[in-house]
Amino acid sequence: MPTALITGITGQDGSFLAEQLIDIGWTVVGVMRRSASPDLWRVAHLDGRLVLEHGDLLDTGSLVRLLLKHKPHHIYNLAAQSFVPTSWEQPVLTGQVTALGCARMLEAMRIAAPEARFYQAGSSEMFGSSGVELQDEHTPFHPRSPYGVAKTYAHHLTVNYRESYGLFAVGGILFNHESERRGIEFVTRKISMAVARIHRGQQKTLKLGRMDVRRDWGFAGDYTRAIHAMLVRDTPDDFVIATGECWSVEDFCARAFDCVGLRWRDFVEHDPALLRPAEIVSLRGNPAKAKAALGWEPEVGFDALVERMVRSDVDRLA
Repeated sequence: MPTALITGITGQDGSFLAEQLIDIGWTVVGVMRRSASPDLWRVAHLDGRLVLEHGDLLDTGSLVRLLLKHKPHHIYNLAAQSFVPTSWEQPVLTGQVTALGCARMLEAMRIAAPEARFYQAGSSEMFGSSGVELQDEHTPFHPRSPYGVAKTYAHHLTVNYRESYGLFAVGGILFNHESERRGIEFVTRKISMAVARIHRGQQKTLKLGRMDVRRDWGFAGDYTRAIHAMLVRDTPDDFVIATGECWSVEDFCARAFDCVGLRWRDFVEHDPALLRPAEIVSLRGNPAKAKAALGWEPEVGFDALVERMVRSDVDRLA
């Protein structure tokens, strides 16, 4: 039975990837930081089917020990300080975890599991203000946040380890992907939860920053299928994973409030405090390469994604 090791197992992507791999017969080892109050709600339904281990991207030794112990066939590095606004408040921590954490994992793999296959979670934030309307694998990176800079470092380092040491190491450049398991601090989940609370009379208004910002939003479960597909190919390569469509925060708001029969303009307020020091107005990816080489297609459209998130939060509050 093949074994996969996943950092960031307690996050949105880690939980979807873990359940998909378990369903097709993989042993999944999830790596989590030691905490006095671990946040396991996303993987609670996998209790008994998942191996959880303590490890830390700040500690190379802990990673080497895990690789020697479990001898994984696949390593998925999903862990990161992944909230863009926080990267402005904690740029050094973001660099240590998101950038150098990847370096520590790659070095641990080179030492302890060089035959394994490695996936590094990249981000559309690496493109930043590239000046290109539709971003693909050849679009230059121009990150506009400490988070984007850290992800760019991790991506280039993954390519370097592949080319320098012959490791099977790939970078997935994933555009925004959401679900009912998204953290409440992210704007999509902030909106869906606020809609649910307003619908139930538990909240009166929703404060947001710019409404004209546009993103390529897909379903996280679709994107984790693509992640696995990258590591079962004959040769390593990097891929953009996206829907090719672009929607504004206003679009997301309008559809979310529509799900409960309300008008978003009656409840949304602008809050200048939520504006970023440097905003990326639009990000839209070109998934043509992934569709051709991986046979991948997104299955959940934008409207269905928004409704899925709102309905889940309405049910959660009920």
